[in-house]
Amino acid sequence: MLTVVEVQSDWVGIAMDAAGERRGWIRQTWLADEGQWALQSLMGPGPALLAEDFTGVQASAIDLSRPASVQRLVTLPPADPRQIGGPELHLPRESIPLPDRWRLMQALGFKFPWYDPYHQNVYKGDIPWPNAPIDDLFVNIGVVSDNLFEHRSVPTPVAGGISLRPGALDIFGGRKQSVQVNTLLLSVSITKGNTTFKPPDWEFRISQALQYNRVSVQEAGALNIDPSTGSKRTDHFVGTQELYADYHLRNVSSRFDFDSLRVGVQPFISDFRGFIFNDLPAGIRLFGNRDNNQYQYNLGVFKRVQKDTNSGLNDLSRQLRNDDVWVANLYRQDFPIPGFTSQWTAIHNRNGENSPHYDNNGFLVRPAVLGDLRGHDYNVTYLGYSGDGHLGWLSDRWRLNLSTSTYWAVGRDSRSPLAQKPQTINAWFHATEVSRDFSWARARVHWMLTSGDKDPYDSRATGFDAIQENPQFAGADSSYFMRQGLPLIGGGGVTLSGRNGLIPSLRSSKDEGQSNFQNPGLSLLGTGLDIDVMPELRLLANVSHLRFNQTSVLSALRNEHIKSRDIGMDYSVGFQYRPYYNQQVILTGSLAVLKFGAGLFQLYGATQDRLHSLAFNALLAY
Repeated sequence: MLTVVEVQSDWVGIAMDAAGERRGWIRQTWLADEGQWALQSLMGPGPALLAEDFTGVQASAIDLSRPASVQRLVTLPPADPRQIGGPELHLPRESIPLPDRWRLMQALGFKFPWYDPYHQNVYKGDIPWPNAPIDDLFVNIGVVSDNLFEHRSVPTPVAGGISLRPGALDIFGGRKQSVQVNTLLLSVSITKGNTTFKPPDWEFRISQALQYNRVSVQEAGALNIDPSTGSKRTDHFVGTQELYADYHLRNVSSRFDFDSLRVGVQPFISDFRGFIFNDLPAGIRLFGNRDNNQYQYNLGVFKRVQKDTNSGLNDLSRQLRNDDVWVANLYRQDFPIPGFTSQWTAIHNRNGENSPHYDNNGFLVRPAVLGDLRGHDYNVTYLGYSGDGHLGWLSDRWRLNLSTSTYWAVGRDSRSPLAQKPQTINAWFHATEVSRDFSWARARVHWMLTSGDKDPYDSRATGFDAIQENPQFAGADSSYFMRQGLPLIGGGGVTLSGRNGLIPSLRSSKDEGQSNFQNPGLSLLGTGLDIDVMPELRLLANVSHLRFNQTSVLSALRNEHIKSRDIGMDYSVGFQYRPYYNQQVILTGSLAVLKFGAGLFQLYGATQDRLHSLAFNALLAY
C-alpha cells in the first residue's frame, strides 16, 4: 500500500517513510477499461530511481506497473510542486508521422470516396492536393446546375402593324411568354496556404458558365428586330464569370488582420443588399481588415464587361466597356451599437459610351431610344451609408433586425436626350427593412424611396439610378415588379424597370445600357413573412404597394398627361425546399401578381388589369 500525501495535477506525492517526512513523486494515469486509478511511472534515461523531495538524495524506485505490462520508469528532477507545476518530461514522443494535420482521420482508418462531397474530399479543398510541388496546396472544384422554368404575362407591343394572330392589329399584343434557362457553372479554385487559421497566401480562380435558353412569346418582333425570325428563340452561350488571382500581401497583427490584392474578373457587391453596384466586372481590388476584424475596407477600380444579350453572361471576346467604376468603402462592426455593422461608401462612375451600340438581337441600346437619340456620357458620384444588424438595445423582448441604405448621387451628364443640353445630376435613394424573429417565423416591413425628375426639359436631372442593381429586397426575384421588365410601349425602346431591378430608370437595357437620371422615381411600402415550416422547407409571402414619385417624364415620352402616380399592388408567395438540409439541392418556386393601379391603366390600357409570373428553379451543386 502507498500513502498519498499530496496531488499536483497528474503527479502524486507519496510518503517514503512511516512518518511521512520524506516524499517521492510519481505520475498517475486513468485506466478506462478497468474504471480505476493506477499509479504508473514513465520510461526515461538513467537508473530507475524516484527523486526525493528537496534533498536531492535518490532512493530506489518503487515498481508500480501491472505485471502484464512493460515496466516504464523515469528519473525525476528534484522539484517542489508546491512552487511550480509538476515536472514535464522532455522525452522522444512515441508517435506515427503523418503527412499533415488534415489527414488525421485517414490515419485512424477513415477513408471516403473521391466523389463524396459531404466528407473530407481532396477535390473540395478539404485536404491538400497529393504529391503537389508545394506544401499546403488546395484544389476546390465546383459544379452547379441552375435550371429555371417560367411562365409569365408581360405587356408586348405589336411590331409595326405585323401580328402573328389575325385581327390583332393593335398597339398591345399577346402577353403570354414562357422561358426555359439551363445554366451549368464550372469553377476551379487553386489555393496556397493554411485555409483555417489565417488567410491563404494566394488563390487563382476561374468560373465558366454554359447556358442554354429558350423563349416563346406571342408577337413577332419582340425577340428580334427582324419580325421574320418569329416568336420563338433558342440560344446558347459560354461566359467567363470569374477569372482572377488573389495575393495575400501581408499580415498586420498577431490576429491575422491582413491586406490582399485581387486582380481580374471578380464578383463585387457595393453594399449589403446590392442596391448600387452588383456585378462581375474586371478590375483591381485592394481589401483587408484591422483591429481583430472590427474594420474592413475595399478599394477598387473596375471596368464593366460586355454582356451577352440573351444570357446576361460575361462576354470576354469583346472589348471591355468604356464604363469605369471607382469604389471605396469602410465597414465597422458593433457601431454605433453592439450587433450592428455600419458601412460608408463612395463610388464614382465614369461612362464615356457616346457612340451607338446594338445588342445581339439588333435593338439599339446605347443611347437609349428616347429623345433625340444623340450619344452622351456622364460622370456621377454616389455617397452613401448602409447598416445591417440587430437592435437589441431597444428591448430583450423586442429584438429587431434592421437593414438600411441611403445614397446621394451627384454629377453631370454631357447631354440630356430630352432636354437636349447638359444637365447636373442631383438625386437620392433610401431603403429600409425592419424585421423581427418569432422562433420559426420572421415578419418584415420594408420601404424604399427614390427621387424622380420633375422637369425633363430643365438643366437638372433629379431621378435616381444605380450602376448595376440586383437588390435582395422586398421579396427579391419572387416579386413581379422586380423580376420582370415592363416595356414602356409607345414611349421609346425602354423599360420601366430592368429585370431583377426595382428603380424605374427607363433604361434600354440594364446589362448593356447607360444609367438614366431622368426617370419618375419610386415609392414602395410593403410587408413580408418568412416561415420555416420545417428545417428543410421555408415559405415566403410579400405584399408591396408601388407608386411613381413623379410622372412628368412619362408624360413627355408618351406625349400624354399621366395623371396618376399609382403603379399598383404586388403580391407574391414562394417556397424554398432543401431536401438534404444543405445547399447541394435547392428547389424554389414563386407565384407573383401585379394588380394595376390607375397609373398603369393609363400606360397599358384597361384591357390589361393584372400581370402574373409563375417560376420554378432547381439548383444542384457539387
